Amino acid sequence: MLWIEKYRPRTFSEMVGQERVRERLNFFAATRSVPHLLLTGPAGTGKSVSVECLARALYGEYMDENLTVIHTADLFTLGRRYLEEEERYAHLYRKDESVLSNFKRITRWYASMRPLNTEFKLMAFEGASYLPREAQQALRRIMERSSQTCRFLFCTSHPSAIIPAIASRCLPFFFAPLPDALVEGHLRTILARECGDEHALDDDRLDLLTRAAGGDLRKAVTLLQVAMGSGGSADLLALSRTESGQVASAAFTAIAAGDVPSAIRRVETLMIEYGLSAEEVLSELRAVIKREFNDPRLACAIGDTSYILGHCNNEYIQLNALVARMAGEVFFERGPE
Repeated sequence: MLWIEKYRPRTFSEMVGQERVRERLNFFAATRSVPHLLLTGPAGTGKSVSVECLARALYGEYMDENLTVIHTADLFTLGRRYLEEEERYAHLYRKDESVLSNFKRITRWYASMRPLNTEFKLMAFEGASYLPREAQQALRRIMERSSQTCRFLFCTSHPSAIIPAIASRCLPFFFAPLPDALVEGHLRTILARECGDEHALDDDRLDLLTRAAGGDLRKAVTLLQVAMGSGGSADLLALSRTESGQVASAAFTAIAAGDVPSAIRRVETLMIEYGLSAEEVLSELRAVIKREFNDPRLACAIGDTSYILGHCNNEYIQLNALVARMAGEVFFERGPE
């Protein structure tokens, strides 16, 4: 069994980190007063788990009947094929209509269903950034009509993709990357349960694994299981290298060669094709800087952009500006290589 499923939290008390978010969601469950929610943050920080814990705290044994999760990334990426294969939508799917039209019907149908033994149900949209603007406009009207019996929860790593009409109707919660100390502590707990010894993996390798996860607890647990499954002999550094990391490295290669437009395309590719949030893109760029460069100006540029991203609406503009800044202040100053 996968450890990410075996050790998936079922209650707020079992979650790691995100104390302020857990406190508020626990309060909503206790008072049975839940607003529409916008849950944002990098992957593996607890967004989906929080939705499940909230539903379980609200509905107990009736959780499945009162929680509807729509995986928008699959729906709008795979389109008709996904709708045809998904049993939940078999009675709602119309072959002669567009994916958007089917999405509207499915959402209206689930939102109009009467909650079971409660005042309202929850409808969660995983990967909400994949919702086209037309779908979000339709959701705005559905939210208005169904607000008495349904609460809408949007989970995404790209908050800028959510239109203001939706975002303004939701209470925002940000899930920050988990501190390395919390990640390491959780991994030691798993080692103690699985191996009977929290030091089954030596400290250096555990520290390397924790740093490679970059605040993504799901990734950390996955790497831990792979490492232990190989008898502790796996090359953790190689396992932690990702395709997106290679794209980030290629972006710096383009900057160094004086090809800023190519560097910008590679950075945008990380968001468009790999589905990374702006902060996750910064994390990939930061990893390349640590590994291949030794220039404090690059670190300052990354830090400034991270701060600005918390106060802006267009992530693409800020990342493009970052590439231009790094090129002008660091690489072009010393000339193309």
